[in-house]
Amino acid sequence: MTPSELLLEGVELMLFGLGSVFIFLVLLIVCIRLMSSIVARFDTTPSVQPSTPAPGAAPEIDADILAAIQAAIHQHRARRG
Repeated sequence: MTPSELLLEGVELMLFGLGSVFIFLVLLIVCIRLMSSIVARFDTTPSVQPSTPAPGAAPEIDADILAAIQAAIHQHRARRG
């Protein structure tokens, strides 16, 4: 075989490989979306929307957690000097 024939065969093999990978990935995406829609259709759990506080409101923090945070900050600042 001549070098040009080998090069053409290599390009043909490369295109075949890239095409097969592309087709596999497209089929994978289609299958995942199909399964997602099937699961969503048969899902019986109610969707719960998380409650978000108002933009200006600070969330309530437990007193024990606040004390632990303050102690950690004090210890960090004391260590830094």
